[in-house]
Amino acid sequence: MKKQSTIAIWEGCDATISEAIEQFGDRWSAYSTASKRYPITRLVEELIDPAVAAYAKEIPARYQGHIPGAGTGVAFSAIMKLVGFPAMIRLQRQLLRAFVLTHDQQSKKDRCFIATLETLIELVMACKRKKPSSEDVGGLNNQRLKGFCRFCGSQAELASFATGEGQRDPDEHLRLSNLYCTTHRPKTHDGSWNPAYRQAKRAVAQFDLELARLSRQCAIRAEPKAKSGDELVDAYIFRYMLSRTLHLADEAELRNLARLMVDVKLTDRRKQILVLQKFGFNQSEIARRLEIERQAVSKALRSIPDCFRLSKA
Repeated sequence: MKKQSTIAIWEGCDATISEAIEQFGDRWSAYSTASKRYPITRLVEELIDPAVAAYAKEIPARYQGHIPGAGTGVAFSAIMKLVGFPAMIRLQRQLLRAFVLTHDQQSKKDRCFIATLETLIELVMACKRKKPSSEDVGGLNNQRLKGFCRFCGSQAELASFATGEGQRDPDEHLRLSNLYCTTHRPKTHDGSWNPAYRQAKRAVAQFDLELARLSRQCAIRAEPKAKSGDELVDAYIFRYMLSRTLHLADEAELRNLARLMVDVKLTDRRKQILVLQKFGFNQSEIARRLEIERQAVSKALRSIPDCFRLSKA
């Protein structure tokens, strides 16, 4: 993906949509969700609606039902205003998943369509996050709001407070973290070090690695794309993600999945064991293939949570 401001444009996105979003990113500085003078939906109406309408005319009729408003005479921005940003994002994700499950053949046209839908989701997510540059939220400088916790898919304390999802005594504003959620804040409120923070900090490189692999696999679901450097590990991630309906827009879910993989110690060795088991190898054959003891295979399989096992179907 390439970025214009904070709006991600997926590789392969339709050129008309891509150009409109680049223009949108160039002009959106004064616009926000809170501004009455410069409401961000007005900019969507001006720049994005014509691009979506033009794109809808170029695609087959069966594709149009997967773009909110396409072919109905209702503009993209009008639906945003009607349902709100969170519901719009959920709607877009549902339509994208429906397309992947019913129409996607991984043709060049399908890949372009998916990239375009993902880009439109990124656009609405960016609009939802957009605040006035000079706004203070509850006495807090909005420039400090960073969104996700560094170690998981939860909101950082400051972002959670600013969006009204976190409850906090106003006198404690300045102690809210803009990098970590309540679970992963470095110190507890009594001043002692937080064990969850220390554990996550030690494994931050592995968390970043797992998140990158999951994200790459989500971008292209038709073949192994995790790029782990190991064929069996890539095969595991490919097959595991086929059982889920996550896309790159599901950032919180992907971050939480990466966090869980690290916390339960789903190592590359265990991924290899799981995918070989999926291929029909018994424990002795897995041990010979990986040049380890059979007891090590048995122990590993006993320790892996059911949620990470591959279906035998």
